Amino acid sequence: MEKSKKALPIVLASALAATPLVAVPQQAHALTGVSITADDEEAGETTDYDIEFTTGDFIDSGDKIYVKFDKDFDLDDVDEDSIDADFDIEDVEVTSGNVVEITVDEDIDDDEDISFTISDVVNPDDEDTYDIGVKTTNETTYKYDEIDIEDGGSSSSSSDDEFNVDLSSTVAGEKVSLELGDFDLDGKDELETGETITVIFPDEDMLPSSISKSDVKVNGYAAKAVDVDGDEVSIDVPSGADGDDYINLEFLKAAGISNPDTADDYTFKVKYDGTTYESESVDITKSGSSSAVSGNYTVNLSDPAAGARSSYIFEADFGKDLKADSDLIIEFPSTDMVPMILSTSDFSVNGKEPKKVGAIGNKVYITTPTSFSADSNVKVVVSYTAWITNPKTAGSYTLKATAAGKTITSKAFTIGGSTVNPTTPTNPTTPTTPTAPTTPVNNSTATITLTTTALNQATGVNVAIKGLGVGLAKQRDFIELVFPAGYKVPAYIAPANITVNGAAANYVAVRGQNVLVYPSQDIPAATAATVSITAAANIVNPAVKNAYSISVFTSEEKGLQFARAVGVGMPAPVQPAQPTAPKPTTPAPTTPTPAQPSVTVPSNAALFKVNAKTFTLHGKSYPLSQAPYLAGGNTTMVPAQFFKEALALTTQWNNQTVAIISGTKVLKFSVGSNKARVGNTEVTLPTPVVLKDGMPMIPVRFVTDNLGYKVGWDAKTSSVYVYR
Repeated sequence: MEKSKKALPIVLASALAATPLVAVPQQAHALTGVSITADDEEAGETTDYDIEFTTGDFIDSGDKIYVKFDKDFDLDDVDEDSIDADFDIEDVEVTSGNVVEITVDEDIDDDEDISFTISDVVNPDDEDTYDIGVKTTNETTYKYDEIDIEDGGSSSSSSDDEFNVDLSSTVAGEKVSLELGDFDLDGKDELETGETITVIFPDEDMLPSSISKSDVKVNGYAAKAVDVDGDEVSIDVPSGADGDDYINLEFLKAAGISNPDTADDYTFKVKYDGTTYESESVDITKSGSSSAVSGNYTVNLSDPAAGARSSYIFEADFGKDLKADSDLIIEFPSTDMVPMILSTSDFSVNGKEPKKVGAIGNKVYITTPTSFSADSNVKVVVSYTAWITNPKTAGSYTLKATAAGKTITSKAFTIGGSTVNPTTPTNPTTPTTPTAPTTPVNNSTATITLTTTALNQATGVNVAIKGLGVGLAKQRDFIELVFPAGYKVPAYIAPANITVNGAAANYVAVRGQNVLVYPSQDIPAATAATVSITAAANIVNPAVKNAYSISVFTSEEKGLQFARAVGVGMPAPVQPAQPTAPKPTTPAPTTPTPAQPSVTVPSNAALFKVNAKTFTLHGKSYPLSQAPYLAGGNTTMVPAQFFKEALALTTQWNNQTVAIISGTKVLKFSVGSNKARVGNTEVTLPTPVVLKDGMPMIPVRFVTDNLGYKVGWDAKTSSVYVYR
């Protein structure tokens, strides 16, 4: 059809031109019937907008349709693929003024109904009424329609994935411990200290009138505050969980939570930052038909030694068929038993290799294969090659297995002694020792350097290991870098930002200040290894000028490989060489006593002074968050930080507990208590553990005596020194 705006016939044009004072009426060409609707009117949500209108004039191919959004809408992801229209499109562009500009690729008649959809539009963050306008090349002004954006806090928006619920018992009316999650937060959400997580229980009768904050943990940290109101529990996020992009909630049995009195299926809801997350369905059973059964199957190990690598085999009847493509969950006694990467070839369920295997914390999730035959009797083989390691402390332990909606606890098995029912290793050709023999290496000239020493700036880190005492298997073993307090280590580092001997890491795990790097290639014993972390990993230098010690460990060798001081906010210090072992002809230093004014302090000793917030190692001074002090007249108390950074012992602490680990020996302390545990034995301390500004203070002599360290006095510097 020809466009009507062609030249008028000459005769008519002449007549009009000769007629004075005659006004020629102008035809109205404005578009009409503008209608704009959104699939989701929740604040901050990404959604589709449907646009409808009727043309007021012809639209030629090459003309444009303009859709103007308020400046608070986010159109960054809108492109040609975002437009679904009933006409051909030549091009789409988002221009200044938050306008989506659509170039039409066909002729469109006047008085034509037009409709199209714009996807990938992000709604404003604030609740309000917003105008969205439409015009074409033929109009000079926009025609608007209104959109009411609702507050996300009143929305029932929820995550697509249901999170796990772990109850200690599913018997109706029984008092239980409860774990919800882990589950990822929506979008870019992160936990913030002091913000509130709300848990909606399926029945308010499950809850006591109040719950102590010490009985609720958020991502492993005691809650900052807990409030009970009807069927809701409000939990204030503790500082330890600040910045986490996931939620895991634990309610201890002491919290006083009970299962509903009526047997039925129930779900839990968790609300945070305007989003509601819903759990999987939990089957609460009548008394006597609990799905949590204790002690009815045996766990067989190939090696029961503490810390040893071992196969795990068990067979259990769950009373209900485990089907194809279903989940089987094995819960091991501790997280450090389970490697970060698992292979399906190292597992079997009723003789078949599973479809998928993955680990979260101490739980291994196994998906049965599509060809799996449904069976209530399930035999699980975790082979020696899976690299599951036994608990490091001797004692009695159990496994939990969950399948077909039932959780069953095993009979106890013994670690550090004879196993309940030992079997030969799944792979008999593989040695049953926990690690391969150590090859003597010398890392005295190993180095650690930073790409920038500027305060509070992201830095690259280069670690040059001269040799490994035990070789590392690709994708299985790891090199562990421990950054001291003051460094900011992100919760996630992409493997592409770390290389080992020039190749990108296979996997990177972050545990607090520790970065675990899994190489993508085998590294034989006595071979050098270079770990390079780029500044894009976002490891940030401390904000305080000082020298900081970074430590290096591997998964296959006990103890510290080496530690090096790096200067931040100052010229980089000379890397101190680690002392080599003394030759047999050199007499070992004797343990000094305060009565000896002149002593030789061992070169590997860590020194500190009472009431001074520093320690000295290899001639360099490092900060302590709290100064050592005397308690009860003769007991020297030092911060838990000292054992981690000065003695390179694996040390974990929070406001309630402290654990110090050396080899297979574990020391555990409770803040405010004069009782400690050495392995499974309870002992009395000379003075209770004290919390000072978030740092537990520990009797130093108790730790050194139990872990084989020596303590001396250097009269020259008035310092206590510790060495081994």
